[in-house]
Amino acid sequence: MTNRYRLGAIVPFALLHLGVLAVFLVPFAWKWVGLMLATYFLRMFGVTAGYHRYFSHRSYKMGRVPQFLMGLLAQTSSQKGVLWWAAHHRDHHQNSDLENDVHSPWQRGFWWSHVGWVISNDFDEYDPRRIGDFGKFPELRWLNRWHWLPTVIFGATIYLLWGASAFIWGYVVSTVMLFHCTFSINSIAHIWGSRRFETPDQSRNNLLLALITMGEGWHNNHHQYAYSCRQGLRWWEVDFTFYLVKAMSWLGIAREIRGWRLPSEATEKNSFRYLSS
Repeated sequence: MTNRYRLGAIVPFALLHLGVLAVFLVPFAWKWVGLMLATYFLRMFGVTAGYHRYFSHRSYKMGRVPQFLMGLLAQTSSQKGVLWWAAHHRDHHQNSDLENDVHSPWQRGFWWSHVGWVISNDFDEYDPRRIGDFGKFPELRWLNRWHWLPTVIFGATIYLLWGASAFIWGYVVSTVMLFHCTFSINSIAHIWGSRRFETPDQSRNNLLLALITMGEGWHNNHHQYAYSCRQGLRWWEVDFTFYLVKAMSWLGIAREIRGWRLPSEATEKNSFRYLSS
C-alpha cells in the first residue's frame, strides 16, 4: 500500500503542534491550565463515550437529539466525522492486528498506527455499509460531511470569550493532547501492558492510558468484550467514561447499557465474542 500525504491534511495538523509553542508567548495563569484540563476531558468524553462506545460499538442507546449532540461533542476533538471514525473502528475490530488492520503497530509500525494513518489520505473515505445503522440519519451524514465545523466553532468560542491565552491553552494544547492520548490506544495499547485474555490480537491493559483516556486503556478487556460499555472489569479498574454514561442513564439520556455488570470469573472464561451481537 502506498501512503499518500497531501498538504491539506498535514498542514493543519502540523500547525496545531507548532501552536503549542505559543504558550511561551502568552501570559501564563493557572486558570488556563484548568481550562486546558476541562476542555481536554470534556472532549475526551466525546471521543470515548461518543465515537467509540456509542457510534462504533452501540454499547448503549440514546434518542436522536442527544445522539446528534454527542456526535457534535465528539467532533470538537478534530478527529474527523462520526461515521468516518466509527466505520474505520469497526474495520479495526474485524481485522485487529492482521494485515488489513488500518492501524496496527504490528503490521506497519508505531508511527503509522499512532498518527500516520490519520494524516494519510489513504483512508479519507469509509465504507458506508460499515455504518449503515447510523448512516441512515441525515443529521449525522451532515455532521460527518462538515466534520471540521464543530472544532472550529469550539476554538473560536474560546477565543472570543476569553482571549488568546485561553485559546492557546484551552484549544490548541488541549487538542494536541487529545490527539496523542486517543491515538495511544491504537499504538501503545497494542504493544505495552498486560493481557488478561488471550484475544486473537495484541491488545493490552494499561493503567496509565486508562487514567488519561477515561477508561480506554483497559484495551485487552475491551477486545475481549467489544460491545460492553464497561471496560474496567475489576472494581479497581477506573473507567470514568462508564461512570458518566451510567449517570446519563439516571437522567434518562442513555438507556439499555450493555455489559454494565461486572462479569463473573466463569463468564470471563467464555469466548471473546461475549456481548458482541
